[in-house]
Amino acid sequence: MRVMVILAVLLLSACQHVPVPVPVPPPVSGEILELRSGQTLTAQELLVRLAESSRLIVGEQHDNRDHHQLQLWLLQALSEQRPQGSLLLEMLTPDQQVRVDQVRQSSPLPADLPNALAWQPGWDWNLYGPIVGFALTQPYPLLAANLDALEVRTVYARPPTLIGSRSNAPMVKDELLAQISDSHCGLLPTSQMPAMLAVQQQRDRRMAGRLLAAPAPALLFAGAYHARKDIGVPIHVLDLGELKGPTVLMLAEQGAEVTPAMADYVWYTPATPPQDYCAQMRKQFGKQSGQ
Repeated sequence: MRVMVILAVLLLSACQHVPVPVPVPPPVSGEILELRSGQTLTAQELLVRLAESSRLIVGEQHDNRDHHQLQLWLLQALSEQRPQGSLLLEMLTPDQQVRVDQVRQSSPLPADLPNALAWQPGWDWNLYGPIVGFALTQPYPLLAANLDALEVRTVYARPPTLIGSRSNAPMVKDELLAQISDSHCGLLPTSQMPAMLAVQQQRDRRMAGRLLAAPAPALLFAGAYHARKDIGVPIHVLDLGELKGPTVLMLAEQGAEVTPAMADYVWYTPATPPQDYCAQMRKQFGKQSGQ
């Protein structure tokens, strides 16, 4: 009889929900909002909601250290909620994928990891290294999501026809053209704008295709404009035939405008001192700051 009682207790215990471990607090504090309702969320509440998504995009400001610390925390914490299927990075290109796959088989990882991956110097390794290093030790694949340099040059020289009503909407193209002009400090000749727009949208289309093909749950880290629901990767996912777009979490500095049209959730981080990238760009273009 005692054996039967013990077995019954064990069976009842097995049927009960095993609580998910609460991850350590996030490394950066800040307000988290569900944009549709305006509801304020805790980090744990956000995790539970994000864990339900089969495809998730996290938008970042590339030079913001807080955003990369939060991305690493999210990657680790989501894995405690459910198995991670894959991680995709805008910062990796197809010609690096073989190196990435080879490094994943290495134990321990190479001492000079950036060189082993042919990491592009335009992406600050001090910011991205912790994310990449962690992902390479995990059982899920780390996948390139961007175009490589040859593909970019080809698109620039001969822009292909983009299929899809959402990505061809005038509002989308106008918003992207304004962003391209602003990010280049108004220094790009008008004649280059159509080709630059084509490159931007082909990057978005590539990321969308890679996200759809990646093992789920799939997580993509990309710049804020690529992540936006109204003009970025999500509309390309829909133009490729998916009925439901990916969930979007935008990491944004306090004071930035993030609307429900842009993202599902926003995590505000402390504002950082503005950097005058235009001064260097004006010098590169041979122009003076006051012009």
